[in-house]
Amino acid sequence: MEFFCYHRDRPGSTPLRTEMVEEHWSYMDRFAATMIARGPTFTSDETLTGSVHVLDLPDATAARAFAFEEPGYQAGAYRDVLLRRWRNTLGRTMWDYGDGRSDSNRYLVLGFCEPTTKEIDLPDGDELIACGPLLSDDGAVVVGAAVLVEVASAGDAHEVLSPAGFAAIEVHQWDFGGRPA
Repeated sequence: MEFFCYHRDRPGSTPLRTEMVEEHWSYMDRFAATMIARGPTFTSDETLTGSVHVLDLPDATAARAFAFEEPGYQAGAYRDVLLRRWRNTLGRTMWDYGDGRSDSNRYLVLGFCEPTTKEIDLPDGDELIACGPLLSDDGAVVVGAAVLVEVASAGDAHEVLSPAGFAAIEVHQWDFGGRPA
């Protein structure tokens, strides 16, 4: 089962996150084989605002353990966690995406819709790094979408999801994460 996990930073938690980076990476190393995508969100001045992890785990219990046993969460770095079942519509990982384009930026785009049992319109295109619907725990109800995309601007990222299909759309600067090579 695939899950989307977004730990949103508590305001002012960057020093704590920086102090705990090795603990965070060591924890994530345990899940490396299951990762579809990962990386930080941040502001234009590169202040951290969150941490995205998309991964394949056995069940919802394992996903909750992953999210809430994360060292930064345990230390109080995060204000909340968005944890949802997810379906990898591209069938690949971020590492399969390639090197990207030098004139583009990367973004996390979250769209939230009224719960539905129908399929929702999701984007397709070469600019998509990862894409899939946000689902209920049993996977039967769609509640939104999470897309990682590489485009020129935040405005372009916002246009990845159709405003007609979503009650709210959030755009966050994002980049590939993980332990530096």
